[in-house]
Amino acid sequence: MTGNELWIVRHGPTEWSRSGRHTSATDLPLLEDGEDDARALGERLADVDAALVLTSPRLRARRTAELAGFADAQVDDDLTEWGYGEYEGITTPAIREQRPGWDIWTDGCPGGESPDEVGARLDRVVARVLAASGPVIAFAHGHSLRVLTARWLGLPVSEGRLFKLDTATVSLLGHERDSPVVVRWNS
Repeated sequence: MTGNELWIVRHGPTEWSRSGRHTSATDLPLLEDGEDDARALGERLADVDAALVLTSPRLRARRTAELAGFADAQVDDDLTEWGYGEYEGITTPAIREQRPGWDIWTDGCPGGESPDEVGARLDRVVARVLAASGPVIAFAHGHSLRVLTARWLGLPVSEGRLFKLDTATVSLLGHERDSPVVVRWNS
């Protein structure tokens, strides 16, 4: 395999991730079983000889990294979850009651980030991974990691919609010959 590998890890469950509420700036702790899930991630990542470990600055991502055995992960603000603005703490069905047909992937969030803004942040992460001297692990969030995956593959931000990502999962992005690929997803 040529090129670097990127191990992406979604944080363990929180109260709002369980209920489907959009969570970016609200810094919720992991649920008790979310902490157990985070510890289990460490076993799945134990054999990764990471050159660099990154985490979103949010507590739920940092705590997941810590419990998985990566307490020294470097905080990277570019891994922060999509800025939901006025939609923070609200579910998609509730948003669509007020704004039928709303789609985060194309519409963004009022008072928050546009798809282009989120894409620009995650493009910087891709560049950082490609410049690293070996495999990289990134602990972050559902929407931001889905955008990161789309950008890794050279796809528009809107194609992040194709990559459903559960909490407390590990996915692997890499290369086959010269093409960026999804090696493993949502495991």
